[in-house]
Formats: sequence, structure tokens, C-alpha cells
Amino acid sequence: MLEKFLESKPLYYDVIDHTRMPKAYGSIKHKIIIPKIIHIVGTNGKGTTGRFIATALQNNGYKVSHYTSPHILNFNERIWIDGADIDKERLNDAHLELKNILSDKFIETLSYFEYTTLLALFVSQDVDYLILEAGLGGEYDATSVFKNILTVVTPIDIDHEMFLGNSIKDIATTKLNAIQKQAIISKQKHQDVYKVALELSQKKGLDIFKTSDLIDEDDKTKLIKIAQEQNLAPYLKENLSTAIAVLNHLGIAYKVSDFQNSRLFGRVTQLKKNIILDVGHNLLAAQSIKDSLKENKYTLVYNSFKDKDYTQILKVLKPIIKDVELIEINDTRAEDISKIEFVLDSLDIQHKKFKDIQDDKEYLVFGSFSVAEAFLRFIDG
Repeated sequence: MLEKFLESKPLYYDVIDHTRMPKAYGSIKHKIIIPKIIHIVGTNGKGTTGRFIATALQNNGYKVSHYTSPHILNFNERIWIDGADIDKERLNDAHLELKNILSDKFIETLSYFEYTTLLALFVSQDVDYLILEAGLGGEYDATSVFKNILTVVTPIDIDHEMFLGNSIKDIATTKLNAIQKQAIISKQKHQDVYKVALELSQKKGLDIFKTSDLIDEDDKTKLIKIAQEQNLAPYLKENLSTAIAVLNHLGIAYKVSDFQNSRLFGRVTQLKKNIILDVGHNLLAAQSIKDSLKENKYTLVYNSFKDKDYTQILKVLKPIIKDVELIEINDTRAEDISKIEFVLDSLDIQHKKFKDIQDDKEYLVFGSFSVAEAFLRFIDG
């Protein structure tokens, strides 16, 4: 039922009506119980940071929901509740209940992401904490209409320039404008993010902390142990550090064991002995992957959307690439393969179309959630 309903809604819009979601939520908020919301904004690391926080809170006895996007194979991957992806039957029941209280106008006009964000809130009414991940935006994101107790800002970089701006300052301003009262900012690559945060805190009277402000030596020792036990890539360690800062800010004492089974699928995931999959798709993600896997070279299974700077991404990845195999993806935003091939030729990187998997090759699957989906469907037959 839900899947058919969502099929009628476009995933992407050239122009977004920023007034629609606040109006829709305003029409039903008196009928919904709002849990404590931790809002996560940023360019990279939102999903993994959120899952670290959610898992640790659950292991401390709290009832927790984690809303993340997009999904790889199935929509219910977007809502993690009670320690697992939500049951499809429960999701469909919630969908029918939500449709009953929303007006026909909003049922028809809400975008895919706006509706599913409301659905995530609706199905999370009985939890203590809802970890709510923003989409591509910040200030005007569908997730920003709800009152929250804390905003968590993961690394910010250039991405989605059409909607967010062409400079770090513009993008950071849009994202950080989502902060309502308090925020924790993870380690940033660009100093402009800290400058924007300082300006906003002074202008609006916000309490904004850096992750490093909330981490002590005991935390660092625990972090090292957790990272070793889970074999975390360097960027995942930074996300874990931010999650620990959040727990400290909330006054929740945590143990190393609280982060067991906290890895989010598709983030430097070892699918098989010779296959690593990561859903990263932008320049910052490429740099993180290169730093994480710099000891080896891989056959890169790749494709890209038109709006991504795949030339720079491939330049960054080149030191860890043996060759590239281009996989077809079913998405209207996909770039023309010939244009990517032209870039690969200019970078002197050997390439061909992806056809099969060989046991004697080391593979890195990277490029987007759509690349991950296409690859997973291939290996599942």
C-alpha cells in the first residue's frame, strides 16, 4: 500500500515549496505526540552518526527511532526502530492512520520526502528519542519543522549546489540555520563552517559546541577501543566521536559495549572478502574513502549523477584505483556513460562496462545509493 502510494510521488523537484511542509504539519500536530528529537544536518556522515547515537541510546534502555535517507533496496530501511528496520506491516498501518488525519490536499501535494518524514514522526510517537536526519537541506528541510532538543552538525562540504549555494559559507549558513537552540558541530574540513556557527550563535543566542569541547581523555580511550573492535574507517571514528559528544551533552553515561552492532550498512561495508561497498557520492566522501583504503588498490565499480563533480571525485580516488568498471543505474539523474568514459580517458584510467565479479579482483563499489542498489541486485541474482 505505502509503496504504491509513494510511486505516485516524484522523488526530486526543480523547485520546492518551502511553505507546504509547515502547513501540513501545523494541520495535524495537535494530534501527534512528539518525542525528544535530535536533528542531524550536514553533508556527510549523517546516517552513521545518527545510528551510533541511536544504538547507544537504545542500549541504555531508551526507546529510540532513527530516520535516515535514502534507502538502498527497501523503503523500510529508512526507519530503524526497536533495534531493527521497521516492519512493513507496521509501516503500512501507520500510513493508513496518517492518511486519515491529513487533508486530501496535503496527501496529494506533499512530496515523497515530506510525506515520509511525517510518517517517520507519526510512527515514532511512543519512543523516547527520535534521531531525525535531514535530507539535502537545513533551514527549509522537511525535518526542520519539528521542535528539537539538539541539532548535530556533521561535516559540511560542497554538494547540491543548485539548492544550497556554491560556497561553503552559503551551504553552511543554510544548514546551520536549522539550529533551534543547541547544537554540536563535528570536526570540520572548512573553517568557514566554524565562522558561520559563531556568527549565528552571537546573532540568535544559540549554544553551539564543538565535538572536541565535550570529549575527554576517558572518552578518547573508549573511542579507540570501540574503533578497534569494529574496525572503523577514519571518518567513521570521527562520526563516533560526535555521537559520544552527544551522549555526554545529554548526561548519559555510556559503555564501550553500548555501540555493538551500530554500523550502518553501506558505509565501508565488507560485503565479501574481496568486495567493499560504500554509498558515498561526493568529493568529501571520496576523500574519506581514499584515506580509509589507501593501503590497497581496487577495481572501482562506479557511476555518477549529472550534478556530481565526478571529474574531481575520480581524481581523488585515482591513487587507490587499478581500473574502473561502469555499472548501469536506473535513475533519470544518471550521467551519460560516454561523458564519464571521456573523463576516465583524460585521467589515464582503464575502464570497461561492469559485467561480472571475479574472485581474484578487489572491488570498491562507490558512487551513490543507486550504484549500491544496482550492484546488490546484481549479486543477489
